[in-house]
Amino acid sequence: MSKIGLIIQREYKTRVVKRSFIIMTFLSPLLFAAIMVIPLWLSTAKDTEAKTIAVVDRTDEYAQALPSNGSYQFEIAKEPNQDIGKSKLSSDYYAILLISGDLMKDSSAVTLYSQKQVSIDLKSYIADHLSKYVENKKLVATHIPNIRQIIKESQTPINVTTIKLDQHGNAIVTSSDVATFIAALATFLIYLFIFMYGAQVMRGVVEEKTNRIVEIIISSVNPFEMMMGKIIGIALVGLTQFLLWVLLTVIISNVAGIAMFGSSITHLQQSAQMSTMQDHNATHQVVLGLIQGLQGINFVEIIGFFLFYFMGGYLLYASLFAAIGSAVDNETDTQQFMLPVTIPIIFAFYAAFYSLQNPDGPLAFWCSIIPFTSPIVMMVRLPFDVPLWQKLLSVSLLIITFLSTTWLAAKIYRTGILMYGKKITWKEMWKWLRYSN
Repeated sequence: MSKIGLIIQREYKTRVVKRSFIIMTFLSPLLFAAIMVIPLWLSTAKDTEAKTIAVVDRTDEYAQALPSNGSYQFEIAKEPNQDIGKSKLSSDYYAILLISGDLMKDSSAVTLYSQKQVSIDLKSYIADHLSKYVENKKLVATHIPNIRQIIKESQTPINVTTIKLDQHGNAIVTSSDVATFIAALATFLIYLFIFMYGAQVMRGVVEEKTNRIVEIIISSVNPFEMMMGKIIGIALVGLTQFLLWVLLTVIISNVAGIAMFGSSITHLQQSAQMSTMQDHNATHQVVLGLIQGLQGINFVEIIGFFLFYFMGGYLLYASLFAAIGSAVDNETDTQQFMLPVTIPIIFAFYAAFYSLQNPDGPLAFWCSIIPFTSPIVMMVRLPFDVPLWQKLLSVSLLIITFLSTTWLAAKIYRTGILMYGKKITWKEMWKWLRYSN
């Protein structure tokens, strides 16, 4: 086995058996599953105590538009014209609703008083019912027969179907929503991977340098082999942890869903979405649209490029993180060198989500070509069919840049890994780059 292979094996084995790796590998899926299950569970739990609201209606007309239900009880209260804040009602009721004028003329003549912040649900409940009541009054005032039926029949939602034509003119139904979701998910995962495991490379280099372990290792391998072995080894650790996260999250969330609700989490989410739709035909159309949208996505291409940019972006930035780690004696000193490396990553993340609205715009195009942003931004564009020449240009530039940054990082690594007790500056690192082999 080559020396790089031995270093990769060492990095992988020593990290996957660490207690922190094992804890985070199993704890993170629990947290992810909790994020999926707990909101569903809380949405099914209702407040058993109904909140009573006093309605002070100066017009004696609109209080009847607020029906009580299991959550809210509305009681009409007579209160003289005085400051509601000083009224005794504030201590007897959860809230006081004051309707101070004719809502037909002044839609803002509604005020809700409470000793604590009221929920959005209560505010929306009151606003919706009063709005419908005022709307009906205005319709009646037109004296047009069957006005409600006319308005109902005139409401025609338009459903725009998107069709993609292949080179032979064959039609494929697509979905912009599905493509956007896939693009956003892939972008976030690559951003997370680069940041998390790139920083882990830097911390590993600093730790070995501080413990003087590197002095022993460097006697058997050259600095470039050591750096590449560490980068690739941690990359494999990251891929292992990522795959375990996906697998365990799916298993745990579905087991929790079956245990708590008697159904898998996937089925619960589908049921929750469908329950919000009143028309079964509309539900059928939505599900059919999602299926057709997925069929319009070239998953082979998406997965292939995802893996390439997943690793390409990590390898590019990991070499820079490794160079920074080799140039300092402790993790605190890395802060002065981190900013120029992290700014392109953060910029790429924001550029990617702005590019979701216009995947073919100038921002999306240039950021998908420039190697320091392309691993993140290109994933936004891929579901929207990027021209072949742009893909090849982006891939080629990323490979060339990765090789160049690795070569430059190796020169810094070679000099800095055995240097102790000296505060390194940018000027000093520039001198290291100019040293000949």
